[in-house]
Amino acid sequence: MKRTVRIGPLTLGAGAPIRVESMLKTRLDDTAACLKQLTELQSEGCELVRVAFPKPELKDRLRALNASSPLPLMADIHFDPALAVAAMEAGCPSIRINPGNMGSPERLAAVVDLARERRVVIRIGANSGSVNDVQLRRAGGDRGAALALAVGEQMEMLLSLKFYDIIVSAKSTDLEESLRANVLLQRRYGDFPFHVGITESGSGLDGVVKSACGLSRLLALGIGDTMRVSLSQPPANEVRTAYSILRALNLRQRGGRLVSCPTCGRRQLEVAAVIPQLAPILEELPDGYTLAVMGCEVNGPREARHAQLGVAGSPSGAVIFKDGKIVERVESGGVIEALRRHLPKKS
Repeated sequence: MKRTVRIGPLTLGAGAPIRVESMLKTRLDDTAACLKQLTELQSEGCELVRVAFPKPELKDRLRALNASSPLPLMADIHFDPALAVAAMEAGCPSIRINPGNMGSPERLAAVVDLARERRVVIRIGANSGSVNDVQLRRAGGDRGAALALAVGEQMEMLLSLKFYDIIVSAKSTDLEESLRANVLLQRRYGDFPFHVGITESGSGLDGVVKSACGLSRLLALGIGDTMRVSLSQPPANEVRTAYSILRALNLRQRGGRLVSCPTCGRRQLEVAAVIPQLAPILEELPDGYTLAVMGCEVNGPREARHAQLGVAGSPSGAVIFKDGKIVERVESGGVIEALRRHLPKKS
């Protein structure tokens, strides 16, 4: 039976939606900038935010951010168990650590004991840079399997301490390594929630495509309870991309969905000119509502009959259709106003 964990008001795991998360790209010592970015992320639908906590002098800043944040935070800790303890004392409901670099077993046990006492969730995991030569040799040179071994070692450290509020994570910038590692880990630890992502995926179109390709393969296998799209761009872009991936896979709906034809010489409506004018309309659409923009009547009500509302070019201008049936004929210049007339009423 799949386990669930709670991070503040957020449930992850069995029965919960696939959660969308991101990471602050502002520095912790700039509280105002952090809060501004957190508010932007909340408005995009982000549900969990990781924050770098690199030095103990920032503990008060982290405490203040936890007190004011509109979203639950996960402190990102590396190498220093004292920072893990400080993050929990500062009110973080979750931390991300590598149990293997927390020092002695006694220091790791102290971190786990405090997490248990404060009901803090621990995300553990490795990326491709965490794999050592011993793990690689044990895996026979298979980097995906070596990554799974690295995470498995971390898991066993926590399980030996009878700690179970864990999120598992294994990420690589290589898609095949990520897939292989997660498949192997799911076989062994599949009852725990998994965090998925493709690290260092880049920026712009290439970064979006790489993340979409990797994440869709994992999610299609049922691997992933929380996800991050890692882009070298503002974090709001990461969240928008994550929801686009989830919408495309029919795993989660947030906001409306636009479908449009690629156009051809048969078009009677300039689709590329209409789409930018639809931004305010798209923001008003209910979750899961589909709006279609098609160049001609061939691609209109027929191919887009699944759309709740759509427009298609016609010899006399354009037709407005709902659920595949034409409900109005308009001139090309009146398309936006006509669509607005047929939008669902706000509840």
